[in-house]
Amino acid sequence: MSATTHDTLAPLRREWIRHTPAERLTRWLAFLIIVAAVVWAVQTIEIIPEFLADAPEQMADLLVRMWPPDLAAYPKTVHAALMETLHIASLGTVFGFVLAIPLALMAARNICRIKALNFLAQVLLVASRSVNSLVWALIFVAVFGPGPAAGVFAIAFRSIGFVGKLLAEALEEMNPGPREALRAAGAPWGAEMLKAVWPQVRPAFWGVALFRWDINVRESAVLGLVGAGGIGVVLEDAINFFQWDQVATILLAILAVVLVAEVVVTRVRARLL
Repeated sequence: MSATTHDTLAPLRREWIRHTPAERLTRWLAFLIIVAAVVWAVQTIEIIPEFLADAPEQMADLLVRMWPPDLAAYPKTVHAALMETLHIASLGTVFGFVLAIPLALMAARNICRIKALNFLAQVLLVASRSVNSLVWALIFVAVFGPGPAAGVFAIAFRSIGFVGKLLAEALEEMNPGPREALRAAGAPWGAEMLKAVWPQVRPAFWGVALFRWDINVRESAVLGLVGAGGIGVVLEDAINFFQWDQVATILLAILAVVLVAEVVVTRVRARLL
């Protein structure tokens, strides 16, 4: 009887281990690699402890200089630059979509059956995403010269990869049934796209458009730092001339525009989707 009882309760007394020895070793190795990478990075960038210790005092002094903001400067210089920033973001988003839609159709394997075109589209989309908007701005400033045109093209080329990737994924995830039914009925390719594909990807399209425009409003605010137009030009001038009260006004204007854009995007998205 005791032996039977012992055999019955044996599984309950078994020691359960959450991770195997190999898994625990892998976790410790990953932890050590992360710690080593952080230590190496800190040593490489040569952080000066004296500057870190002095940072709170310097920041407090800067905030004192920025207060109160020079609100009188807004109608003179800030407003026009802010409107230019919004125009750069809007035009850049539109141009980005015009260029991204063909690449998204090429990248979607259920739309384009040619593997070479799929690969080419993926390479172009990755290339667009891998280059920061400020780098694109520097390139187009060299091409077009300083001004908002460089900012528009920088925003557009930065948006291509983001928009094209999400649209291509939406195209690949759609239900093939409606398109196959139209094809069986003898409908042309354009009718398939308009009647079977577009209704399914329309929510994703408008969602990506609103989200990307919201991002572009934020990114276009700093393009002027490299000469690509917008409110960044005014911000750089104010910083260079140590006009910290105007810097505060510019930062408050950027914050207000970003908040308004967020509210607008949220409400428009709720109505469209």
